[in-house]
Amino acid sequence: MANSFGDRFKILTFGESHGKAVGVVIDGVKPGLEFDIETIQTELDRRRPGQSELVTPRAEEDQVEVLSGVFQGKTLGTPICLLIPNRHQDSEAYDALREVFRPGHAGYAVLKKYGIRDHRGGGRLSGRETAARVAAGALAKRELAKEKIQIIAYTKEVDGITAQAVDLEEIEKNPLRCPDKDAAKRMEERVLFYKSQGDSIGGIVEVLARNVPPGLGDPVFKKLDAEIAGALMSIGAVKAVEIGEGFQVARMRGSENNDQMNRHGFKTNHAGGILGGISTGQEIWIKIAVKPTSSIGKRQKTLDIFGREKEVSIRGRHDPCICPRIIPVAEAMVALVLYDALLRQRELEERTDTLERLRGEIDGVDYQLIELLARRNEVSSEIGEYKRRMERKIRDGKREAELMEKRMEWATDLGVDCELIRALFYQVMKASREIQKR
Repeated sequence: MANSFGDRFKILTFGESHGKAVGVVIDGVKPGLEFDIETIQTELDRRRPGQSELVTPRAEEDQVEVLSGVFQGKTLGTPICLLIPNRHQDSEAYDALREVFRPGHAGYAVLKKYGIRDHRGGGRLSGRETAARVAAGALAKRELAKEKIQIIAYTKEVDGITAQAVDLEEIEKNPLRCPDKDAAKRMEERVLFYKSQGDSIGGIVEVLARNVPPGLGDPVFKKLDAEIAGALMSIGAVKAVEIGEGFQVARMRGSENNDQMNRHGFKTNHAGGILGGISTGQEIWIKIAVKPTSSIGKRQKTLDIFGREKEVSIRGRHDPCICPRIIPVAEAMVALVLYDALLRQRELEERTDTLERLRGEIDGVDYQLIELLARRNEVSSEIGEYKRRMERKIRDGKREAELMEKRMEWATDLGVDCELIRALFYQVMKASREIQKR
């Protein structure tokens, strides 16, 4: 299975919803970095269940434990393993579903693929797995923050109610994590209504990445927008991703969609901060469609593993709306993509810097060579004047042979290719004769 993600900053998540724990192994962390476990815990607390009546009441504390890669508060440069124990899983609630496929869940597809499945809460494909992503993403977010890169997500829309204002201070003040105080109240009423009906509701989450430098992303198969889309689509509840105007571009003309420029920069940002798969330095603007929670109390038709028709009503502890808890997950995935792209870009710049430095050194040496050749030509001209006054021949074959022999000795002593020096000085002495004649 594809359980790892990333290139330079690589993570591998493990664990199931009703196993002993979930966790992540992070490789590619530089040695000597300050490791602040509180930063990770803060992000996990934003994702954990039981925060309000709008989310699942499963009472997981999500206390992260560090198993490796950290010593005396600093990273060792070795793999960091973070563990998040499962302490309050209720597997008995799934006993009645042992042989039944839950509508909207992946149980049927998993069984067809592997021939075996963990029926308890979705197993490996449960949203519980995302806690590991959030833990890893917290490290990436902290490193990005050192570069002033900020990632912010919030609930944009629920049940047709759209946030009109974007007050970032408001996001963590309401259970929907909506930046519009008035819209948040109406959203909350709708979520509680569907919850009372034994149903659920989806929504739209918007993600902003600010102060991203231009130049991140690697065409053609590691385009920044492609990697962001793939990362966000890997979250189980996400069914669509838009970057910039997204699907709206299909309804626009080129003159409307193109982000024109002037001496101050881009005049608009319809592209969402990415052109040609490379960041432009503008705000990266993303929207994700979050599906309604599949586990609902309403009776639904399904099949069991024997192909018999059944009706089910899902008991257990489930989110009536996933949007509030998916927000830190979405931020984490975008952070992982951006930090990985930043590390790749730094490698490229380091290689380019080294090449340019060496090329600059060659230019300096060549300039000195040309200066010396110019001085040699001046001396050759003076020799020519002297020979004319003394009525001596311009060409002296014996002298030229001695000069060439001496230069071959110097080349041998310095470890320079003798044939290169022979060819070079053949041309130099030929040019010297012409100068002396003039």
